Amino acid sequence: MSCNSFKTFWVSACLAASLAPMYAVAQSTVPKSAAVMDFDLVNEMKDYDSAEVTAAQENRLKMISDELRREFTERDLYRVVDNAKASEFIGRLKVTYNFHECHGCEIEIGKALEADRIVIAWVQKVSNLILNFNIEVKDVTTGQIVYNKSVDLRGNTDVTWMRGIRYMVNSIVEKKQYLK
Repeated sequence: MSCNSFKTFWVSACLAASLAPMYAVAQSTVPKSAAVMDFDLVNEMKDYDSAEVTAAQENRLKMISDELRREFTERDLYRVVDNAKASEFIGRLKVTYNFHECHGCEIEIGKALEADRIVIAWVQKVSNLILNFNIEVKDVTTGQIVYNKSVDLRGNTDVTWMRGIRYMVNSIVEKKQYLK
């Protein structure tokens, strides 16, 4: 090997070695894709709810589902996939199941949407003032739970529901669970 060839080789090797950690960091910061299902309602008070209360809860479920997707996207935690591609499939399953109780159908949705993760979410209404928000994040390839979160709320208003979602996402960020 000539002196010039050796120098070129050495410079190239040093440059590659110095860029490798930056490339690895760049690769690890690309967020995983996630299919985020709408929140289900587990309502232990349904016998006592009026049509007005039921309508308000349905609106809040949509509001926090959209907020969870927005928070995940804006904070670069996940690349949230559009569920429209599997909307018919999701709709058929939704008639029969709450996704947190469907024993694997959520993984099929994640596969249909070509997502890395599937996020299942539900609100448990214990009383008119006590609510519990839950999310479960699963790896679509293995079906394993990556992490789950639960937040208890006191108060049944738009403000408390939004506060609950933001608190949940802040906790995910704090604990860096989105990196799992």
